[in-house]
Amino acid sequence: MKIIDRYILKSHLLPFGYAFLTIVFMLILQFFSIFADRLIGKGMGFATLIELIFLQSAWMIGLAIPMAVLVAVVLTFGALTTTSEVTVFRATGISLYRLMAPVLLAGLILTGLVERFNNVIIPVANYYAQTLMLEIARSKPEFGLEENAFSKLVDGYSIFVRDTDTKTKELRGIVIYDYTNPKYSIMVTAEKGTLEFSSDYRYLMMTLFNGEIHEMKYEDFTDYRKIGFVKDRFIVESSNLDLTSNVKKRIRSGDNELSADELLLISDELKTRIAASEKVVGYLKGKSRPDSHARLMPDVPERAVIVAKPKTGDIGVGAPVQKDGTDSLLATENRNLESSRKMLNRYMVAYHKKYALSFSCFVFILVGAPLGVMARKGGFGLGAALSLLLFVLYWALMLFGESVAEYGLAGPFISVWLPNFILTAIGVLLAVRLNGPVFRNVR
Repeated sequence: MKIIDRYILKSHLLPFGYAFLTIVFMLILQFFSIFADRLIGKGMGFATLIELIFLQSAWMIGLAIPMAVLVAVVLTFGALTTTSEVTVFRATGISLYRLMAPVLLAGLILTGLVERFNNVIIPVANYYAQTLMLEIARSKPEFGLEENAFSKLVDGYSIFVRDTDTKTKELRGIVIYDYTNPKYSIMVTAEKGTLEFSSDYRYLMMTLFNGEIHEMKYEDFTDYRKIGFVKDRFIVESSNLDLTSNVKKRIRSGDNELSADELLLISDELKTRIAASEKVVGYLKGKSRPDSHARLMPDVPERAVIVAKPKTGDIGVGAPVQKDGTDSLLATENRNLESSRKMLNRYMVAYHKKYALSFSCFVFILVGAPLGVMARKGGFGLGAALSLLLFVLYWALMLFGESVAEYGLAGPFISVWLPNFILTAIGVLLAVRLNGPVFRNVR
């Protein structure tokens, strides 16, 4: 039996390697198609470009391995069925389950390796990739602008640039929409301009030439002003870019830069924050009732007591709170509570996703082997089509689960693991159904 196991495993190596390299190549092409205009012709060094692609390839590898496993299993079992080798195995009393056993074991081993890759390699690679992007943005502010498209380089502003001169770093055909003032609609146009950061990288400074400022008040659209200028300096805060002087020493943040253990630590802190906010909300709801009387606040964080102050005098424990102030505090605390819950769901989704995507290597083998047997007459084309269709189904279910978890309609565990549960059930049903009849009918 060891000879058969080795034969089946060897049959998977070539399709797996071919599928893996093809998928990674396609993902790199997709990356280039999105960022080509911003990477090429912007004065970026070749070494920097290679480093960026190398760091970005980490998440591509994590995604390509499960996809390659699915393609390899479907093609291999389809080929074994087409060449009637399964007929020989069946004649010797070997079932479909036994043929799948070595591949399933390899899938479990690969699941462990991919899990380590997702938890150790990818977070570090994403951190360094983001750091490199920030360094590029520091030295080349125009890198964050896409030609002939509106870019959200900084919060509250939408910037359009027709073209960029890489040698002089001059921008042409500039249009800026300012959304920072909710009472006014502000648009700035300029024939040309330059872009640079302040010395502390806290402000983005655009020097504009030959332009106009259009300002209109939302409440009264007849209140309109137009100001022309020959030269003007447009300064906005760039804090959302995190372009500090110690960008290389920045703390890892964002769910794609954190390991599972780090995500759990943040989630525990968020749970503590949510529990405290719920107590504050419960207390404030009681104070906002007309018939409520002053009472002690049980285990409520000190910050909630300090914030709630009437207009006259300081508030003491058990002192009455004015209803208007309480309602405002209640609305604020409810927003904080909702924000914390959404953040907790997002981090827990990222936590479960690391393990769910790793386990998909095993799930794709479980469902891919029966599909390969069913596609025995379709050859490579049908096998590849079935693999693509199955992976699209898996990814659609994963995105659906993330959306459901984000809105709190279901727990992150169920939402993220739902694709694995569904495909596992499909794989088991197909294997049970095909174990006897397909082998008996294969010619």
